[in-house]
Order: sequence, then structure tokens, then C-alpha cells
Amino acid sequence: MQMRDKTILITGATDGVGRKVAIELGGQGAKVLVHGRNQQRAQEVIEEIASGGGTASFYPADLSSLVEVRALPAAIRKDHAHLDVLINNAGIGTRSGGPQRRTSADGHELRFAVNYLAGFLLTRLLLPLLRSSTPARIVNVASAGQAPIDFADVMLTRAYSGAQAYMQSKLAQIMFTFDLAEELAGSGVTANCLHPATYIATTMVREAGVSPVSTVEEGADAILNLAVSPQLDGRGGLYFNRQQEARANAQAYDKAARERLRKLSLELAGLAAA
Repeated sequence: MQMRDKTILITGATDGVGRKVAIELGGQGAKVLVHGRNQQRAQEVIEEIASGGGTASFYPADLSSLVEVRALPAAIRKDHAHLDVLINNAGIGTRSGGPQRRTSADGHELRFAVNYLAGFLLTRLLLPLLRSSTPARIVNVASAGQAPIDFADVMLTRAYSGAQAYMQSKLAQIMFTFDLAEELAGSGVTANCLHPATYIATTMVREAGVSPVSTVEEGADAILNLAVSPQLDGRGGLYFNRQQEARANAQAYDKAARERLRKLSLELAGLAAA
């Protein structure tokens, strides 16, 4: 996919791999929509893109609030008639904010809310723009760290751990990707997901107290592969480990589990069932 004049939204684009991906795509001629929460860091990304001859603009939103998640696509639709690539990259790690169980502004377990539900709602609300820009791509940045969803206690109110919450939220992203890819088959919009690299040198990994083993560049290259590689033209419903097709947790291939997650997500996000 040629990036010249393409419009691309990257969530979590002010730090780590999101920042690197934003700068790379801006350098390729894309119009980059930089999402984040910090105005100063966003401005630094925009200026770096501009220094390379690219264009970018800032769209703030706190993904722990569904009100702000809804406002984000509304602002984008106001400014842009189409969207060519959506990269759902933003997320929080196993220990972000401390080891205790935390909830979002809407009362949902925080990692499920930020890592999964925000991207679910954002993607749903941006689908009309993506459909008007075919061929278009959706890239969900997940993880090799995956745990089956316990539908009897999705919000982990009984036995909480940050690792379980994180891994469950990442598998939910993958399940959503597979489900969405089936829905979009033949539409010109594809959806794929990936584990970009293991323990990347990012704020999230440092907060977890883990020594990084992969570079930001490695993670960004894997994301860019799904966003721009011509080998993925028209191909959706795939999970990649870095830049190789791989198998996700078995629950991701369970259609009944995916349908259960979809119904729950539509309810939590306040969307009518498709």
C-alpha cells in the first residue's frame, strides 16, 4: 500500500512503538492522525513528522472513558472524509498504575476497557470512514501473552491479577479481529492483528519491571508490515507473531466464544447489535 496522501489514525502515537510507526508513516507521505493524551509529546511527534516533510495532527482522548472514545471518531469525521488505515496500538500493561484492580470511568476493569473495549468501540464508529476508503486496513496490536476469557467473571472481580487482566484483554483484541474480518469479507476493508515483539523497550515494559529484549524498531517494523505490506492486500483475519503468521490462543477460533464476546461488547459499548 502506497502511503502518499493516505490518512492514518494511530492510537497511542506519542510514545514507544506508536510514536515510531507514526514518524515512519509520516515520512512515507501519509497524513498521520496522532492520538494520545499528552499535548506536549504529541506536538513533538507532529514536529518530527513535519521536519521530514510529512503532515500530522493531534486528536486527544482518554481511552479509559467511553465518552471520550466516542468523541474521538466524531472529531475525525468532522475533519476527514475518509480513513485508509486504523492502527489500534494504545494500551496499558500488567502493572500500569500499580498492581491493584482498577476500573475505568465507566466502571469496567481497566485493562479490558483500555486495551480492548476502547478499540472495539472506536473501530465500530470509524467503519463508515474506512469503508469509504477501500482498500483500507485495520491493525490491532495485541500480544503473545493471551489468556482465555472467563465469561462468568470478565471483569475479574473475584480473583484479580494484572497479568491475567492484560492477557485476557489481548486475547479479546484477537477475537474481535477474527470476528470483524469475517464480517468485512469482500468489503475492501481488512482486519489483522499481531504480537509486535517480545518485551519491547517501552514505558509499559519498564513499568512491569521487565528487562527489554526487543527494540522499538523491531516492534514498529512488525506493525508497519501489517499496515503497508502489499503481500497483505485483501487478506484479513490473520494473527502474526512479529512478521510471521502464527496461531493465537485456541479460544480465538471458538466462534461461540467470539459471538459471546461480541454481544457483551456491543452491550458495554452502548451499540445496537449488528
